[in-house]
Amino acid sequence: MRPYFEKMDPFGKELKKGELKRTESNIKEIKDAEEVIEEAVEKIKHIGLPTEKINSRGQMTVWQRLEYLVDEGTWCPLHSLYNPLDNEEGSTNVVDGIGKISGKWAIIIGFDNKLMAGAWMPGQSENILRITDLSKRLNLPLVWIVNCSGAKLPEQEKFYANRRGAGTPFFRHAELEQMGIPILAGIYGTNPAGGGYQSISPTILFAHKNCNIAVGGAGIVSGMAPQGGFDLEMAESLIEKAKTHKAKPPGSVKTHYDSTGFFRYVYEEEKEVLDGLKDYMKDMPAYNPKFFRVAEPKAPAYPDDDIMRLLPIEPKRTYNFDQILARLVDGGEHSEFRPDYGPEVYTGICKIDGFLVACIANRQGYLGKGYPEYADYPGIGGKLYRQGLIKMNEFITLCGRDRLPIIWFQDTSGIDVGDIAEKAELLGLGQSQIYSIQQTDVPMMLVVLRKGSAAAHYVMGGPTANRHNAFTLGTVATEIYVMHGETAAVASYARRLVKEKEAGNPLDPVIDNMNALAEKYHEKSRPLFCAKHGLVDEIVNLKNLRKYMVAFTGGAYQNPKSICPQHQMILPRIIKG
Repeated sequence: MRPYFEKMDPFGKELKKGELKRTESNIKEIKDAEEVIEEAVEKIKHIGLPTEKINSRGQMTVWQRLEYLVDEGTWCPLHSLYNPLDNEEGSTNVVDGIGKISGKWAIIIGFDNKLMAGAWMPGQSENILRITDLSKRLNLPLVWIVNCSGAKLPEQEKFYANRRGAGTPFFRHAELEQMGIPILAGIYGTNPAGGGYQSISPTILFAHKNCNIAVGGAGIVSGMAPQGGFDLEMAESLIEKAKTHKAKPPGSVKTHYDSTGFFRYVYEEEKEVLDGLKDYMKDMPAYNPKFFRVAEPKAPAYPDDDIMRLLPIEPKRTYNFDQILARLVDGGEHSEFRPDYGPEVYTGICKIDGFLVACIANRQGYLGKGYPEYADYPGIGGKLYRQGLIKMNEFITLCGRDRLPIIWFQDTSGIDVGDIAEKAELLGLGQSQIYSIQQTDVPMMLVVLRKGSAAAHYVMGGPTANRHNAFTLGTVATEIYVMHGETAAVASYARRLVKEKEAGNPLDPVIDNMNALAEKYHEKSRPLFCAKHGLVDEIVNLKNLRKYMVAFTGGAYQNPKSICPQHQMILPRIIKG
């Protein structure tokens, strides 16, 4: 199959001087917007105690531990701004992402020990579920940096119980282990109650000499016999008990290394714990990359700075998606599937770091005379029509057959609507696409370049509608909503306008409500909102998109659960004809 993959079809072209000059303002807008995101992320990194304070106690912060643990240049953070329950601290108190340790990809998560000593917080369990889902989807080891003081008790009702509550990650750890996915845990500090469970539920425990894990901590032991309230005498008694347990918290290394044997290893220095994790990662099951690479890795053919020129931050401006993709994939090469059919979507196979991936995307702009063929109105890119849905269904199914991971690029205003569209079976074709995605059982990654709206957001690799979405990225141009705010205002208030007009009443109050709704949609679809509420897993600088694509693709091929030998693939042969 070397002739199919070693040199694929070139696409894309260099930007002309006029294009460079014309897009300077777009670059400035994007850089300014990305700076806002970066400032918000930096703010999260500095919550809690200062780094100097933690270091003065002889401890490293979670950020320092990650910097030491993860191979340089491979860290791809996720959920940096995730805070769905609006914690006043601005964080769910865990830091996570994908990166290499000792040359192998891993899913990595750690408690932020600068904030409340790494306590459980509202929204944290959902964050952990997302990261365990990612480990399961890519079949990659999960590496924990545990340093958890237990629950933030004053707000326990927000996260302790329920189907997706704080106990669920323990079940998920068992599930991963049953699937053969190992979980490594480096354990620091005092970890009572929930922190103790997070410590014990991984597969292999690497302990620092000063850590402990326990069913309950000093505070819990001191208050295990409720008396119906508190008085001065009880307060004095609690003070004495707390002093006793503070001096010697339960579950120390002496207990769990010498007696129970739960700790596999104990280390004197903080960095030695991380060295232990690194050493074990060397032995994780993984194919040598040469097993799946179809060609030597190549850099993209064009500068990545160009993407800031090519993707308009203004949502109504059109652009050439193929030009963007050519700056993300190896050598600016691809093999496009059915280029003359369903022009509103791009489908093709490309190379990322020498590995084959499938790419699917919306195209923008006027789609040409006579399209869609079933209607008397013009087709506009960003919307899905009959041919595009049929093409994607075919392509997705073939990707599943050939075991190709899929990267989606979304900039969609929805699926064509109306009686004509219904007769063209778009509703059924959309659901067929959900079925096609689900039956593939291949990992998928989504980039919402700009718009993610209506059912098209679901059917084009959206995390809502499939189990195979590893993670979703947004950009500073991303906006996600069921429909545009002005469209929603019309749908909500058009009949009210008619009634008020017929009744002879002033229209201004209704118009005010329409404007308020449109503004609400705008505010609740922006990148920061999307990141905070989990509509995307991370807002990424445009220059870093390829870095995440490399991580996703490398992770997908590191230890796949099933294989299609290269010479038995059918999709490249179908493309060639």
